[in-house]
Order: sequence, then C-alpha cells, then structure tokens
Amino acid sequence: MTEAMEAEFDTIAEWTAQVALDLGPDHYVPAGCRGSGSPAALDWLIEQMGLTSGTRLLDSGAGVGGPAAYAAQARSVQPVLVEPEAGACRAAKLLFSHPVLCAAGDKLPIVDASFDAAWSLGVLCTMSDQLGLLTELRRIVRPPGRVGLLVFLAHDTLPPDYLAGNHFPTVDELDDLVHRSALRVQQRLGTAELPPIPETWNEQVDIVTDTLAERYGHTEAWELAERQSSRIGRLLGDGTLTGELLVLRHA
Repeated sequence: MTEAMEAEFDTIAEWTAQVALDLGPDHYVPAGCRGSGSPAALDWLIEQMGLTSGTRLLDSGAGVGGPAAYAAQARSVQPVLVEPEAGACRAAKLLFSHPVLCAAGDKLPIVDASFDAAWSLGVLCTMSDQLGLLTELRRIVRPPGRVGLLVFLAHDTLPPDYLAGNHFPTVDELDDLVHRSALRVQQRLGTAELPPIPETWNEQVDIVTDTLAERYGHTEAWELAERQSSRIGRLLGDGTLTGELLVLRHA
C-alpha cells in the first residue's frame, strides 16, 4: 500500500470518525461513506441484491463502515465488516456497533458459505490480487446469495505511477475476473446513470470534509490523500475512469 493510500484508509479514517463524533449522529453514516458509496448507489445494490431484514451481509474492505451501517438502517441487515487497515477498523468501532474483523479481502478469516450476501465497494481497484478477492467473496456467500461490487474501470492507459497502488481493470479484464472466479453478472449499472445525491447528504459530507480540512489540512497525510482523490476525480471527469455497480451470483 502506498503512502497516499495508507493515509486515506488508516490515518484519515480515524480522523473522520472523530470529526463525525463531534458533529453528531446525523453525520455518522455520511462521514463513513466518504468515497465509498452514495445513497443512490447503495439503494440500487440493496434492491438488486435482495437484502432484507436479517440478511447476513459481509462488507469486505469496509473502511469506516458507512455503507454497512446504511444497509442496516435501510433494511435491518446484519452486517459484519472486514477491513485490513487498523485505523479504519478503530474508526468503524467508534461510530457503529457492528462486528469488525481486521483482515485482507483476499484472505478472509471466515468459514465457507456463512453469509447470505457480500459486497466490496471501491476495493477491487486497490488490490493486486483481484481474483483472490472475488474468489473469497464467492466462497463465503452461500448459494444463491449475491455479491455486490463498486468498481472503477479504465478506458485508457494511465501515466506511469500517476495513481500508484491502484489497479483499474478494463471492462474485458473485469469480465474475465468474474468468469475465472466462477461468478456471473446478474445486474450492472454505470454510476453515471444513478439519480442525483440528495442535497442534505451532500451538505453533511461537505461539513465533515471541511472540518477535516480545517483540523488536518496542514498535515502530510491530508495532502497525500487529497492529491490522490483529486487525480481520481480528474480521471472520472474526463472519462478515463468510469464507475460501475455489479451484482454477481454463483455461476
């Protein structure tokens, strides 16, 4: 993991939790979803994956835990969070009451077929062993359970080391990974096709981001993470990268 990624997923994750605690409960879920999910994306996944009350959901690469908490509030699912960065694990425990395991997504410490569903949002692109991640998600979800993904796809060659540590698949590479992991695509949707994010949500996220910048904008960790985020934003803006939501099932 690069310095920029470690700053974002470890150090800033803990800062985010503390800011959210200071701002109050209304900010917990939006803060926990910064960079990992919007209400429209999560609503689409929840609906297409058929998540209902009591569904055991694994969130692999859960970060601060916002998406899992959103699903728990929306449908009373029972989430378990898996996250490799200790700072993010501590942040998730501060904000939410769901179980958290500190582990890598390609080596899940979980028995076979023990969950009804799983998702991994914005994680595949950060891993070198992408097949391992998908294979593990398939292993721990019992048929006919579903696996949800948010993936960023590359449509052009990126400059060398422009986003070190990221591995953005092409459409064909992603389809090949899905096939090799013995999964199949049930539903897919480009994130550009989602409805707008509610203004209230944007305002809450902006307050969290502004507070983080006020407190930590002078630090190297914040500067590294912001540089990484800005570069990804530019690539999404010019179409070099696009976001895609997928729902997968056992082949």
